[in-house]
Amino acid sequence: MPDTPRDLLFLLHDVAQLIRLDADRRASGHGMTRAQWMLLIWIERRPGITQRELAGIIEVEPITIARLIDRLESAGLVERRPDPADRRIWRLHLLPAAIPVLRELDLQRADMARVLADGLEPPTLEILTEALQTMKTNLSQQCRRPAATLSIHAAKELA
Repeated sequence: MPDTPRDLLFLLHDVAQLIRLDADRRASGHGMTRAQWMLLIWIERRPGITQRELAGIIEVEPITIARLIDRLESAGLVERRPDPADRRIWRLHLLPAAIPVLRELDLQRADMARVLADGLEPPTLEILTEALQTMKTNLSQQCRRPAATLSIHAAKELA
């Protein structure tokens, strides 16, 4: 990947892209996809999550989630259970066979974090983590606001 100027947005994009590529490589080495790994992690974190909720988190269409869940269900890792209050909704739960896969995933994620942090002192890593958390909070708040009707430049000219 060619070097780009030290532009924060480009750098964040490039790091995220490289993380995704590394995760893809690691997942394929275990006969799975990064998307399947992500689903397993989210189902472990939120047992009973719906396919629609997962689609929103992962930012894909519900049909994409349905197909991924079909594969995980066929592999005996996940099961769909009907929602007791709404028969149109399926709740997702891990099966016992998913536990060793998730533990391997934990090992892979720890190794990815180790590679990312290589050469960084613990205090630097802590500052970086705090800074990224602040950025995430800032952007989350910004995304909840209505889009501005004026461009930034037009707004400055009016001020």
